[in-house]
Parts: sequence; C-alpha cells; structure tokens
Amino acid sequence: MATRARVRAPELIGKGGWLNTGDTQYTLADLRGRIVILDFWTFCCINCLHVLDELRELEEKHRDTVVIIGVHSPKFVHEAEHQAVVDAVERYQVHHPVLDDPELATWKQYAVRAWPTLVVIDPEGYVVAQHAGEGHAHAIEKLVEELEAEHAAKGTLRRGDGPYVAPEPVATHLRFPGKALVLPDGDFLVSDTTRHQLVRLAADGETVVQRYGDGERGLVDGGPERARFSEPQGLALLPDGRVVVADTVNHALRVLDLETSETTTAAGTGRQWWQGSPTSGVAREVDLSSPWDVAWWQGEVWIAMAGVHQLWAYDPERGTVRVAAGTTNEGLVDGPVAEAWFAQPSGLAATEERLWIADSETSALRYVDRDGAVHTAVGTGLFDFGHRDGAAGQALLQHALGVTALPDGSVAVSDTYNHALRRYAPPAHEGASGEVTTLATDLREPSDAVLVGEDIVVVESARHRLTRLRLPDEAVRVEAVAHRTQRAATEVTAGKLRLDVVFQAPAGQKLDTRYGPSTRLLVSSTPPELLTGGEGAGTDLSRDLEIDPAVAEGVLHVSAMAASCDDDPSNEYPACHVHQQDWGVPVRVSADGVTRLPLVLAGMDQE
Repeated sequence: MATRARVRAPELIGKGGWLNTGDTQYTLADLRGRIVILDFWTFCCINCLHVLDELRELEEKHRDTVVIIGVHSPKFVHEAEHQAVVDAVERYQVHHPVLDDPELATWKQYAVRAWPTLVVIDPEGYVVAQHAGEGHAHAIEKLVEELEAEHAAKGTLRRGDGPYVAPEPVATHLRFPGKALVLPDGDFLVSDTTRHQLVRLAADGETVVQRYGDGERGLVDGGPERARFSEPQGLALLPDGRVVVADTVNHALRVLDLETSETTTAAGTGRQWWQGSPTSGVAREVDLSSPWDVAWWQGEVWIAMAGVHQLWAYDPERGTVRVAAGTTNEGLVDGPVAEAWFAQPSGLAATEERLWIADSETSALRYVDRDGAVHTAVGTGLFDFGHRDGAAGQALLQHALGVTALPDGSVAVSDTYNHALRRYAPPAHEGASGEVTTLATDLREPSDAVLVGEDIVVVESARHRLTRLRLPDEAVRVEAVAHRTQRAATEVTAGKLRLDVVFQAPAGQKLDTRYGPSTRLLVSSTPPELLTGGEGAGTDLSRDLEIDPAVAEGVLHVSAMAASCDDDPSNEYPACHVHQQDWGVPVRVSADGVTRLPLVLAGMDQE
C-alpha cells in the first residue's frame, strides 16, 4: 500500500447541532473505525448540489464502512438560520448526517476555501485527502476501496449501520415547489421539486387536479403514472400549447403534452455537461447542466443553465440547442452575450424587448436586450447582498431565484433569501436610475411568481404552497440591511504572491495529455486594480501574481480544471475524468500577509 500523507482530523463543531441523527450529537471519536467523508456545502451552491448527487451511489455502495457527513457552511445570512438548513436537508433529500455550522467553525479548522470541498478521514482519525469542486466521486471511491482493504488488514475497520436516522415524513399537497405556470384554462402547473413531480392545481391554487410522474427520482418518459423526473424546476408554455420543463437534476428538458398527459425528453442526455463537451448540436445528443428555468423568447426556449453559469437556447423546430450567453466563468460581467459572466442564473421572464434574469449567486437582476448585450439592473457581485430599497445602483437583493414581468414594464423579483417580493422599475429615460421597492414580506423562500388578473401568485417554496397577493399600490417600508459573505479574508503581502493550485492525479490515474495540456488556470480580481500582474488564462496550475500595495482589499477569482485518465496500458479506451473548481478568495493586503496561496483541487498540500 502506498504511503500517503496523514494529518490528524480536527473535531467537528457546529453551533446548530446535528441533523438526521435522531438528535444524537456526534464527535469524531464516535466515528472511529469508519471511513468519514466530510462534505462542506451550502444549499445555495449549485456545485454543492451536484456533489450531493455524485455521492449518492458511493453512499449506497459502501454504507457499512463509509459515513458521509454534510458540514453545512453558509454563504448567505439566510443559510445560517437553523430552520433553513432543516428545510434544505429535506428539499435536496440528503440521506446522511448533517452538522449545522453557522459560524464556519469547522470550515476554519479544516482550512476550507471553497464550496464544495470534500475531506476524507481514515478509520484512525487522520485526514488523507481533500478535493475541491465537482467530479471527484470516482477518485474518492478508489481511495475508499484502498482504505477498506488497508484497515481491514490492520483490524482498524469497523463495519455496521451508520448514524443516519431519517426524519418523519410530512404530508402536504406540495413539497418545496419550485416554479409555477398559469395554463390557458386558468389552472396552475407547479413543479413539485422534492417529490419529483409536476402538479396541476385548480384555479384556487389548492385543489389537486392531476399529478405527472410517479414520485420516484428518474428519467423516464410516458404517461402521468409512469413518467419520472428528478427535482424539476422551470416551466414555460410553447406556442403549440405544450409545456417545456427544466428537469434540473436530470440535466434535461422535458415536454409535457397537456392533451395526452404524456411526457417526452426534448433535450439533454441525462449526463452533466463538463468542460470540453459540445456546446451546440442535436438537442438529444448534447449534455446540459442543471437547467433551472425556461422562457419562450424570440422564437426559442431560453434556458437558465445554472450549473455552468450560462444561458442556452433550445429550438424545438430544429431540435437543436446552443450556448446563447455566458462564458462558464462565475461572476458579474456585462457586455456582449459571448463575453458576459453569470452566477447560477435561476429565473427568467420574457418581454418583447428583454429577457430578464434572476442571477442568484450575485443577488442580481439582469437582462439581455434584443441587440445581444447583457446588462445589470440591480446587484454588485458575488459577495455583497442584503435588503435595501431605493435607487437601483445601491439596492440589494439576497439570492433571488425568480423574476416576473409586470404589465407596466416593471418586474417583480422573488427575493428568496429575504423572504420578500421586490419590484424593480426601470428608469423613465436614459441616464436616470431605476428604483427598487418591496411589495411584500413574510413570505418563506419565494422562488417564483405568476400574474393572475389583478393578483400575483407567489410560490412559497418553504411553506409548500401558492400564496395569492393583491399587487399593492404602495411599497412596504423595510429597514435596510447590507451583508457580506462570512468568510474571513486571507491576509496577503503586497507584491509577489505565489498561487499554487494543488492537484495530484488520483491513484491509478495520470494526467491526460493526449490532446495537449490537461490543465487550465484562469485568474482575475475584483477590483481589477488588485492585480498588476498574473491575471488571465494559462495551462500551468502555479503562477506568480502581483498584488498592488495601493489596493487594501479585494477578491481573487481563480478557476482551475484538470483532466486525468485511468493509467492502464492494456486498456485502449481508458476512462477519463474532469476535475474543476472556481474559487472566490477574499484577500486583505498586509505587511505580515502570506506570500503563497495554496488552493487544493485534489490531494494534499505538502508545503
């Protein structure tokens, strides 16, 4: 067995306590003898949700030796609320213990810098591997198999049932609904996300008329009792009367024929899109990545492709898909569609002139105009959020998931983590400021809204219902609050800063160099003046950056990718794997700051 680096694992601490354990509070000593995988996640993060799904098979296959523990480490203020974490654990069907760590105590102890991060602890209580980002399940399974063999031989492996205790199910008509659509006859169609169904409700918004899907997670076409979805979200009416569905965790678009009640697959393969995959082509042959919402605009179905921070478009007549806007880099950058950056676009609303976008991770309201340019109406970037009304340039949202066009040209924003419905009124003339007001509060994680006559019907996701409101004549007065993410800034020295993205190919694999360099590194900063050298793209995972001493603080944006393949000379077609992660690292310039910034993509930092 190869010698591997081992570091004693710090204790698990979380002020919010444990979930999914039947109220038992665990320590690492209680888990000795088991292989422990810590999954540092936060429920706003699409990459974290991808990792939850990546781990499901490993969790089932090694359930008698492996204990996965989700360490919930919040980005947004709302995510530090204990009940919100309880809701998220049910919403995303997390079937392992979760430690609620609202103050990031365990995050800091493990020196985590990114969501998601996976840490593997061996049966003797030592950290043996760390992985940031997605795409590591195959490497972790290989390591688990090695640890099982090694510790079984040593007598230090303890098999048996894990600490997971399922919570009691709750009976409601809807369970964490995502999006809604008003049908031509006045009924509502709602994506019942956690139950993997679509539900048709009568015009009262309460009476169940029809369910589509058998309620089990899957990708199966057919009638209402046979079809299967996986956490569906967005819904849009096609010109021919059918409904297109963003089937989020299936990475697919589905189409529901309301006349026959049959569901078919229109786009996607069921596999998640990775860097290097096709970005256009026959819709059923191109991979997608967590489509979250859909809207009919300019003769195509536009897709909020949350998983890769882009907008795509599906042409139902040609049966094709294509990238329509965004670079896959996460952030807030306006400009031509091919150059814009988004951050988990999660809500769409179309008007004649604009496609409005709820860009959730930047807490921003944005739009694409008919000339192919992206603009930001409200929002400043990845790290600032809050609830502040007034001039749009200084107004704040908090992880908004939905947007609804109103008849007067303004838009309603489902301001999800503020539990509010907000309104943005565009400026009356060029150069003036738009205004942001609050229409309603005391909603619970609103994720979408639809117009019905004089009323607006809100999807209250965490109250499992549709709520009808009369659009008010006057705004609700709300005390302004502003927040930044809770992560402490890393103190760095001015001048030269060595950036090292640590990547060690997993056991049994090697870097894939068949088609050129197998790694990629992209670096930028906010503000751009923070870096006087080292920004831009390259293939080396280490780079010297130059920090401007005149800029006191900022954020380094680092995106890394590495491709590895199975190292088996006898296999003519080895399996290949992509590892990728984006970091946003808050930094503060200090005379006593570090001169080296290590970011672990996979492996252990040996320096």
